[in-house]
Amino acid sequence: MSVGRPPINENLAAKWRSDTVETLLEALPYIREYHGKRVVIKYGGAAMREEYLREAFATDVVLLKYVGIDPVIVHGGGPEISHYMKRLGIEPEFREGLRVSDPETVEVAKMVLRGKLNSEIVRRLNRHGQAAVGLSGEDGGLFEVEPVPNAKKVGLVGSVKTVNVEVLDHIARDYIPVIASSAADHDGQPYNVNADEAAGKVAAGIDAYKAVFITDVVGWLRNPPDERSLIPRASVEEIEEVLPTLSGGMRPKLQACVDAVRGGAEAAHIIDGRKPHTLLLELFTKRGIGTMIEP
Repeated sequence: MSVGRPPINENLAAKWRSDTVETLLEALPYIREYHGKRVVIKYGGAAMREEYLREAFATDVVLLKYVGIDPVIVHGGGPEISHYMKRLGIEPEFREGLRVSDPETVEVAKMVLRGKLNSEIVRRLNRHGQAAVGLSGEDGGLFEVEPVPNAKKVGLVGSVKTVNVEVLDHIARDYIPVIASSAADHDGQPYNVNADEAAGKVAAGIDAYKAVFITDVVGWLRNPPDERSLIPRASVEEIEEVLPTLSGGMRPKLQACVDAVRGGAEAAHIIDGRKPHTLLLELFTKRGIGTMIEP
């Protein structure tokens, strides 16, 4: 008796074919709309923790490049930085959504962001078929930074003043730039830079069509942590009105969305990184799965 594949359920197979075709057809107008345009993707949080999520992110980004979109990745690595800080006996501290950073903390952040995470992301993208180039804010003078306004509270945290667009223009034509959110000022003083802010400034600087922020929640919630209170759409004016009242990690994300849209992006999106392929679902389907901020 030969052993082969189980008999095919024709009804299930037909439904699968129909659903697959419908999904492809739904994506087509979006692929056409984004073709030749730049999309800045802030990558961090939950999407970096699990192997299957890291693989899903890499395949999503490679697919964007294959269909004619130019992705630019800006990544953080907060949980990983906190992990290594604790191993070294340094207790992580946050104020107003920013990591309190003394010189020791900045060195740990640089080690994790540039030495570990950046190279891992580049290697994974290369393995999936698209050449990527790893950068930090110091490479090619990519970021010019200055201390954040509340530096007395948070220490060596830098705010991005300018982005060297020529560097990214040169690289993004042929490669996927992968930018670690660390930089130094003109005197060479290193700073920890919030990855959300860096992504918003990059999106504004390179005139990105979209900016997508992959995070640990379903989107902007009216009543955290109640996920049923998701706000699917908001205007920049609405965000700017509530920003002074916000605290925690959502504040820099929403400010970065404002920076991106005010800088010329058609929209900014906050999406859930705890599930695979949310990047493609947000960009290429009608449903959307997070919060979209529009001009």
